[in-house]
Amino acid sequence: MDNKDKEKKQILLRVSPALWKELAAWAEDDFRSINGQIEYLLTECVKKRKGKKPDGE
Repeated sequence: MDNKDKEKKQILLRVSPALWKELAAWAEDDFRSINGQIEYLLTECVKKRKGKKPDGE
């Protein structure tokens, strides 16, 4: 992994207070920051999506 792969992009993300509360509790359970939890969840979703084959294959 080179330095470009280690660079992080910043995004502005707006979520409802209810979702924020759920993410905060989940992050605490997993010993992560909320940012870390969101990044983990997005990474897992991308991995899952890449593992799926398109319909008809």
